[in-house]
Amino acid sequence: MSDDPKDLPAAAQRALAEADERRRKAKAEAKELPKELGGRDGPDPARYGDWEKKGLAIDF
Repeated sequence: MSDDPKDLPAAAQRALAEADERRRKAKAEAKELPKELGGRDGPDPARYGDWEKKGLAIDF
């Protein structure tokens, strides 16, 4: 089987074209998030389970 998109059925070609268009629109509309001021350094504690800062345990 070839990787050439022209070998795909017409419906699959349309689906790939629509997905490409959605990706282009999403990338154009995506805004870079502003930098957090006064936030934690290092890995995200919610993700890595590190709830300590300067010797104090932090909980939400």
